[in-house]
Amino acid sequence: MMKTVTLSTLAALTMGFTGTASYADQHTAAGEAAWRGCRACHSITGPDGDVIQRGGRSGPNLYGLAGRAVASAEGFGYSDPIQTYAAGGAVWTEENFVAYVTNPTSFLRAELDDNSVRSAMSFQMRSGAEDMWAYLESIAPAEDSDDGDAEDDGDGDAEDDDSTETE
Repeated sequence: MMKTVTLSTLAALTMGFTGTASYADQHTAAGEAAWRGCRACHSITGPDGDVIQRGGRSGPNLYGLAGRAVASAEGFGYSDPIQTYAAGGAVWTEENFVAYVTNPTSFLRAELDDNSVRSAMSFQMRSGAEDMWAYLESIAPAEDSDDGDAEDDGDGDAEDDDSTETE
C-alpha cells in the first residue's frame, strides 16, 4: 500500500512539474506568435548582432528587455514622457510591461500623474501581453547565478567580476 501511495504521489508531482513547464512553453510560443504585432516597429537583435527577430527601427530593440532599465536601449531616442518615467529608476518587470503595452498613454499618464502626456507608442496590445513577456524572457541573456562562488575580498575585485562588457 505504501509503495502505491508513494508512486502515485511521485507521478502526480512529476505530471505537475511537466504541466508547469508545458504551460510556460505555451506562453512563450504564444508570445513568439504575437511578435507580428510588434515587428512593424521593433526588432530583437543580440549584442553580437545576431538578429533573433527582424523588425522595424522606429521602436527600441527588445533584446534583454526583461529586467532592463526603462528607456535604456543604446542608440534609441526615447520620448520625453518615457524618459521622465525612467528617471525615477523604473525597470521593466512583467507587471509594468503588461500595463504599458496594453495602453501606453494611459500607463504613462497614471505613472507620471499627468493627463497631458502621450506615449510615442500608439500600438495597444489588447491581449497576449503576458505571453509576449514570456517570449522576451525566453530569449533574454542568461543571468549570472549568485550562488556564492565568487569571492569578494573587499577590494572591489571579485573573482567572477562580470562588470566588464563582452564583445
